[in-house]
Amino acid sequence: MRMGRAAGVTDTGRRRLRNEDAFICEPPLFAVADGMGGARAGEIAARLAAAALEEAGSETRGAEGVEALIVEANRRIWERSLADPETAGMGTTVTAALVDAAQGNVAIGHVGDSRAYLLRNGVLEQLTTDHSLVAELVQSGVLTPEEAERHPQRSAITRALGTEPTVEVEVLTIAPEPGDLFLLCSDGLPTMVSDDEIAAALQAAERAPAAAAEALVARANARGGEDNVTVVLFELVEGETTEEEEQLEEVEPVEQDSGSDPGRGQTPEADTSEADVHRHGAGPGGRMAALLLVAAIVVIGALALFWGISR
Repeated sequence: MRMGRAAGVTDTGRRRLRNEDAFICEPPLFAVADGMGGARAGEIAARLAAAALEEAGSETRGAEGVEALIVEANRRIWERSLADPETAGMGTTVTAALVDAAQGNVAIGHVGDSRAYLLRNGVLEQLTTDHSLVAELVQSGVLTPEEAERHPQRSAITRALGTEPTVEVEVLTIAPEPGDLFLLCSDGLPTMVSDDEIAAALQAAERAPAAAAEALVARANARGGEDNVTVVLFELVEGETTEEEEQLEEVEPVEQDSGSDPGRGQTPEADTSEADVHRHGAGPGGRMAALLLVAAIVVIGALALFWGISR
């Protein structure tokens, strides 16, 4: 068994001004982080997590290795928040997958409500359990899954990187089969698109990671795009692992006023302190839509003021 195609897409969505997600699509390591915090702190936390994972990812193996990577990411975010008062309280989710095709396993580490899924034989399975308030209420029987989808606190997470000096990482190991398609995503996807619809979109794209990733992001935005949405997909196929890795098939969204290098969405502030990870920022319709809304409000306010004075 060996790595097949892989793709990663991120988009600001329709309601947010900034993209605070980060992702890694660097076989054999894949990850999604969804930052939280005031100002640009969430973006910094997600990028710190991605940088920590990417720096040591190629040398890491197994569930214990993935757990150690995430613990190190937590340490870096926590120490940054102590050193920089403007980032105090920042945190991020993370879901990371490390493929060891030679040993025949995929190790997954998880903190927060970003998710890992597996599509096998046409059936989509959620591999991770959300570390969130509503997930705990569902598990305890207080809420039904349908009630959880409408709960006002459905975005409240109970575990995150960087908010405490230590973190409990959920780890699991999957024995893959040829044809398996793995999906990592931030919560901007499942809050907008149901699991059944995700599975249908993957099948409609003929399981091609690039096309499927674009389709899922487009569908989340079509439903309202209330949050940043990030999707990473990779497949495992028949055959022996070779020394030369297959070329990564990565899809980048169109950028809108990124404020940084063309084709990348991070801000100059983030660039000065974090490594160059595979993270992309504002996609079509996200920042621009919000700026147009702000401009419209300003114009309406000015007209109202003028009308009041003229009276």
